[in-house]
Amino acid sequence: MDSTALLLAATLSAGTVLAIAALGLLINEKAGIVNLGAEGMMLCAAIAGFATVVHTGNSWLGLAAGMAAGAVLAGVFGVLVIWLNTNQYATGLALSLFGAGFSAFVGIRYVQEKLPEQSRFVIPWLSDLPFIGPALFRQHPMVYVAMGLTVGLIWFLYRTRAGLVLRSVGESPESAHALGYPVRRIRLAAVMAGGSLCGLAGAYVSVVYTPLWVEGMIAGKGWIALALTTFATWRPARVLLGAYLFGGVTMLQFHLQGLGVDVPTQLLTMLPYLATIVVLVLISRNPRWIRLNMPTSIGKPFYPGS
Repeated sequence: MDSTALLLAATLSAGTVLAIAALGLLINEKAGIVNLGAEGMMLCAAIAGFATVVHTGNSWLGLAAGMAAGAVLAGVFGVLVIWLNTNQYATGLALSLFGAGFSAFVGIRYVQEKLPEQSRFVIPWLSDLPFIGPALFRQHPMVYVAMGLTVGLIWFLYRTRAGLVLRSVGESPESAHALGYPVRRIRLAAVMAGGSLCGLAGAYVSVVYTPLWVEGMIAGKGWIALALTTFATWRPARVLLGAYLFGGVTMLQFHLQGLGVDVPTQLLTMLPYLATIVVLVLISRNPRWIRLNMPTSIGKPFYPGS
C-alpha cells in the first residue's frame, strides 16, 4: 500500500475517536452544559467495552457497553450539575479523576487479556480502487458511523424542531422555560446523549483502534475532543474536519518515524498536544468570533424560579 494512502487511512481511524467524542460534547454544550469529565467517561467506557468483548467475544456488544457506561456516568454528572446546581467545571474534573482511578482499579485483571481476532472490513469493488480504495474503503464501520453522525447532527440541530428547542435551551433557558419547555430534563437528555457518544469513542479505542487494555490508554483524547468543540466554533462539520486534522497530526509522528526522519521521538509525541494549544491560542485572539458562536448560557446554572 502506498505510504500516503496508509497515512490517510490511519488519519481517518485516529480522527474517528476524536470526532465521536467531540460530537457528544458538542451536544452537551449546545444545551448549555460543559462536561470536563470526557476523559474519565472514555476511560470507564474503554474498560467496560473491553471487558464485555473478553466475556462475550462480540465487539458490537462491547461498543454498546461503552455507550451505556458513558451514559450512566453522564447521567450522574447531569443530576449533580442540573438539579443540585454544583459547579460544572469542578464536577467535570471530579468525574475525570474518578474515571481514571475507577478504570485503573477495575482493569487490573484485564491487562493481560487478548480480544478474539476481528474480521477485516472492506467495501466490495470500491476497496480495489487505486489509492482511494485502501485509504477510504477498508475502514472499520465506525469510521463511517462518525461521518453519518456528523450529517445527522447537522440535520437535527438546524432542520428539526427538537434541535431548535435544544439550541434555545442553550441560548436562553429562561425563555425556553417561560414557553413551557422542561429545561432541566432537556439538558439531562442532552448530557446523557453526549455521554453515550463519549462512551462509544472510549470503547472504540479499546475494542477496535488498539484492541487491548492499558491503564490511561485514552491518553488525553478526551481533553483534545473538548478543545475541538471550541476549535470548531460549535459546528458539527468543523468538528469532523478538526478531528481529522488532529488525527493526521497524531499519525504523522509514526509516518515520519517510518520514513526514518531524524527527529526526537519526544517531540513527535507532543505534536498533537502542541497543535491543540496552538489552535486554541489562535482562536482566542478573536473573542468576538467566539462570542458569536458560543451558546450564551454555556457553563451557567439554571434556576427555574428566577
